[in-house]
Amino acid sequence: MTYASYLALDELLRLQRPRSKPEHPDELLFIIVHQSSELWFRLILHELDALIGLMEAKDTLGALTSVRRVNALVHIVTGQLSALETLPPQRFAQFRGYLGTSSGSQSVQFRAIEAKSGMRDEHFLQALKQHGEIPLLVKDALEKPTLQQLYDDLLVAHNVTLEQVYSEAHQRPLQMLAEGLLEYEQGFAMWRFLHVQLVERIIGPLTSGTGGTLGSKYLQKTISQRFFPKLWDVRSKFFQG
Repeated sequence: MTYASYLALDELLRLQRPRSKPEHPDELLFIIVHQSSELWFRLILHELDALIGLMEAKDTLGALTSVRRVNALVHIVTGQLSALETLPPQRFAQFRGYLGTSSGSQSVQFRAIEAKSGMRDEHFLQALKQHGEIPLLVKDALEKPTLQQLYDDLLVAHNVTLEQVYSEAHQRPLQMLAEGLLEYEQGFAMWRFLHVQLVERIIGPLTSGTGGTLGSKYLQKTISQRFFPKLWDVRSKFFQG
């Protein structure tokens, strides 16, 4: 066993296949950023499953450790977008036509992350149906409890309210988990925001996305979507007296 064989590097490095003729020098960047994002999405899904399992088992401290890892992974996949910021719009336009009908909105893993996290609103469900039958990975996620529901179950198991979690010192682990979940949502929202900015920077705010999608118009609508509305509401209650 060697480093290369363990990581299957020969196979991995053959998966970058630029379509432009002649090959555009920036297409490799575009491919690698998106392929590596999908690898991180795979790991995020894996870690979300672990987090969900710990929350179902009512293991608050284990879930707290797990959500920290998830947040670190979201931070990494968000940071990758900075590489695409170096791609000028005129250079992307030179090979964009070779992408055909492919679009980032077709990422099954990203949709599964959204579903596991708690997306259930009509806007999200309609977006899923735009590309035909909903993939099995996403269907499975939609059939399971959301992270918000699992946190609510934790509160029931500990016989406390969300307000008590934030006002009673001995509920510190549950509060820390709530803050970790909010950090996850904020990290995800940051990814969305930077993605919108990147799309507008490369193709413009009024241009349709690759494959005929709505581009930044659709992405703009996703920024305000919430995974944990109850965790946000409890903050307002403290200031409303």
